[in-house]
Amino acid sequence: MTQDVLTEGLRAPFRRRLALPRTLRTPLAVVGTVIIAVWLVIAVFAPWIAPYDPLAQDFTKLLAPNAVNWFGTDEVGRDVLSRVIAGSRVSILLALLLVAASLVIGSVLGALAGYLGKAVDEVIMRIADLVFAFPTIILAMVIAASLGPSLTNAVIAMLIVSWPAYARVTRSLVLGARNSEYVIAGRLLGNNAVTSLAKDILPNIIAPVFVLATLDVGTAILLLSGLSFLGLGAVPPTPDWGAMVSSGVLNFSSWWIAVFPGLAILSVVLAFNFLGDALRDSLDPRTAEGIQGRAL
Repeated sequence: MTQDVLTEGLRAPFRRRLALPRTLRTPLAVVGTVIIAVWLVIAVFAPWIAPYDPLAQDFTKLLAPNAVNWFGTDEVGRDVLSRVIAGSRVSILLALLLVAASLVIGSVLGALAGYLGKAVDEVIMRIADLVFAFPTIILAMVIAASLGPSLTNAVIAMLIVSWPAYARVTRSLVLGARNSEYVIAGRLLGNNAVTSLAKDILPNIIAPVFVLATLDVGTAILLLSGLSFLGLGAVPPTPDWGAMVSSGVLNFSSWWIAVFPGLAILSVVLAFNFLGDALRDSLDPRTAEGIQGRAL
């Protein structure tokens, strides 16, 4: 009996360390996580999951969904299901790459602006203000159009308009943390600017920036799909959800061409928003305390 009590006492702290916050166990957070996991598996293993070659024109044109082509065929006889699966690699993986690059560039520039201040702060923040002066989608369209239609140019355009948000958030967090006692103590011990930013400040500001990045993945997917929809992103015959929706608009009577990639975009964007909201709530003590009884 005593041994069982001791064993249970040793296991309890371990279970507490593994337990997720209540905000991450709400139904919406769980649903968002599951949907994201499913789509990531589909994107990684797309060549093996797709039932047919997404570029092959092997079927009758504009077939409605049937037992052979579950999502129907498009205007040139390609299987829509295979193209939706292959398009996940373009839309999801490129969006993740874009957000990661924006996070790194914006966070580094924002941290330097907040920590060094003076001229460095003025230059970086005025450049960010210049980007913020234009609507995001309009500026991305102008840059993508000037560079030429391609996925690479669409990602470059999105990167140019995305990094200032991370720079501004990181700068404000660094400004609030650089005069903290632990940062000042580190400087008195001889830490230079890079060491102070990396060891003292970064661990304390990374969580809000990561939440912003999670919420931005859905926005990135929408904007990349929007550029492809307008003909400024993926070039045919590359399977891309935005380009597929555009093709469906041109063949409006064949509803399945646009509906299924549109539903794919909707599911992924909602899933990342669910997860991002849950992460944001987990960092807010007032919200976290208010979430009672909804956790799974």
